[in-house]
Order: sequence, then structure tokens, then C-alpha cells
Amino acid sequence: MSRTAFIAATLMLAGCAQDGYEPRNGDVVFQTSRSAQSLAIQLATNSPYSHMGIVYIRDGQPLVFEAVQPVKLTPLRTWIERGEKQHFVAKRLRDADSRLTPDILRKMVAVGERLTGKDYDLYFEWSDDRIYCSELVWKVFERGAGIRLGDQQTIADFDLSHPAVQAKLKERYGDQVPLDEVVVSPVAIFNASELATVYEN
Repeated sequence: MSRTAFIAATLMLAGCAQDGYEPRNGDVVFQTSRSAQSLAIQLATNSPYSHMGIVYIRDGQPLVFEAVQPVKLTPLRTWIERGEKQHFVAKRLRDADSRLTPDILRKMVAVGERLTGKDYDLYFEWSDDRIYCSELVWKVFERGAGIRLGDQQTIADFDLSHPAVQAKLKERYGDQVPLDEVVVSPVAIFNASELATVYEN
């Protein structure tokens, strides 16, 4: 699909309800992943939510733009079913009607299109070579809409004391954990003051 076709198709405005949730372009959704690293993320960030993405509507169907392997669009229903107990939370910009204009949404999708197909980043590096889930959401909003959702931190800012966290760090980095690496976590975006919860099941 060409870039123009990708942007146009992704911004069809009519959506359909999912479990009582009325999805809108630009919503941010959170879930507890069943991935091997999910527990370590939950423990290190003190949050149940370890995965997230951005909702877009295409041909009337809601999709989640997410960083898995690789960065891609996933049907919302599939995304929900993949999470722990199918629980998810949807958040929306408090002033979405005025800030997420069609032009801004097109810019956000264009930013995301340039990251589509990138490998998932197991090392949580702040580069575009590989991308992890909260990094994807943060960069799409920041670069496409000029909105910074949540505070950036470093790996050292998290609770690294639990054995499950230490084991995962050892697996990924050996004895050279990059404690100064800039990161953004799902919980940082979850707690962003710019967002309001519109649905939780």
C-alpha cells in the first residue's frame, strides 16, 4: 500500500462499538500483555499495564497501531483478545475534538507509516532503528501532533529490585545495563494529565 493510500484508508471516521467501547481516531488503549517480559515491566513500573497502542479507524473498522514484531496495525478485536483476560482501558485526549483535527491525524498517521515494519525493540533504546510500544505512541503524538504524553525517564528511575526484573535485565544486557537510557513507559502515558479514561472493562 502506498503512503497516501495508507493515510487515507486509516482515517475513515466511522467506527463500530467493541464491548461497549466507541473507538475514535487517536484513542490510546492499554492492556496487560501475555508476553514473556510483561511481568518484569509491571514490576519495574508498578503498573498492571505493559502494552499499549493507538486506535485508528479504517473502512469503518477499528485497528490498533502497535509495536509488536513488527510495528503494524492490528484489528481491535484481535488486540483485545490477546491481552490478559481481555481487559483493556481506552483513554482519549481531553481536548481531542479541537486538537486531533483531520490534518493533525493525517500527520500522526504519516509519522507512524514511517515506523511501520520496524522490528520490536527488546532493548528499549531511544532510536528509530527498533521501536517498543510506548515509544511508538509517544513519538507519533509528539512528532505528529506536538503533544508529549507522559514524562521521559531513564531505566535507573524504575524499580529494578525484584528478581524477575533483574533476571530480565541480565538476559537482555548482561552486566552492562544502560541505566541512563532514555525511555518512556506505558504507565507514564497512562498517567498523562492530557488523557481521560473513556472506557474500561
